[in-house]
Amino acid sequence: MTAIDINTVANEVYRYNFPNTCLICKNIQSLSVDDICRLEVNTILMSPPCQPFTRNGKFLDENDPRTNSFIYVINILPQLYNVEYILMENVKGFECSKVRNLFIDKLKECGFDYQEFLLCPTKVGVPNSRLRYYCIARKTKLEWNFKRKDEIMYDLPITTNEPFAIQNIIEHNVPDAYILPEKVLKWGKALDICFNDSKRSCCFTKAYSHYVDGTGSVFTEADQETAKKCYAEANMYEPGSENFINKLKELKLRFFTPKEILALMSFPKDYVFPESTTVKQCYRLLGNSVNVKVISELLKILFL
Repeated sequence: MTAIDINTVANEVYRYNFPNTCLICKNIQSLSVDDICRLEVNTILMSPPCQPFTRNGKFLDENDPRTNSFIYVINILPQLYNVEYILMENVKGFECSKVRNLFIDKLKECGFDYQEFLLCPTKVGVPNSRLRYYCIARKTKLEWNFKRKDEIMYDLPITTNEPFAIQNIIEHNVPDAYILPEKVLKWGKALDICFNDSKRSCCFTKAYSHYVDGTGSVFTEADQETAKKCYAEANMYEPGSENFINKLKELKLRFFTPKEILALMSFPKDYVFPESTTVKQCYRLLGNSVNVKVISELLKILFL
């Protein structure tokens, strides 16, 4: 197996957890067809840059230079004779792009059978919202073990589980460094709060802890009734005022730790960050990551 990425921090973390895997720190465009063929690759698992297709970006699609590496792979696919299986992940919005059309057209040209999905981890029993586009493709002529559709599927052809409670992944004795500072508490009305019995959490982005709105949930050991009462009392004051902030401090709201977010993204318990990786770097990597449980269920379908 070979892993390829140009992000040096991501590569350090990957190498730390998979020291025996061949890791190439290069842009995929620097590898020729012969280079890739020499690696005897028969399966490609990829998550191309998502910025060209995000709702918060400019949606430049194929005109964004960050699509170049993916378009390169699309263009050389007919020459990669050994490749029989593909799994591709990207953000919701990719399915409406011109690059998606290029990708699907090339899969058809190369004789791949494929299925597209828009899936959230809640579909597989994980209490986290992370809606993403997925495409699985293979050249084998065996029938899929589910009824394939030409349109995008929004469910996996498996029995899904009820999401577990957040308390199952919560760490104890978390350092005070994770407590929300006053500059965050002043925006308290925008916070998405999780409790021990919560079975949901918002999507974590690479801006988690840097921005408040839409970057991920925060946690409190208090129960929902206590939090509701505390917010009712805080709302008696001007939002962002000293009294407002002091009232919310009673909840001891904190950020989720990198280890907790790893668990919400279904990484195995023995997957860890090196000590040299800063918390900010952890959050940035996790914000660009995939949910391992969703990927594993798709791989089961792909290879069966």
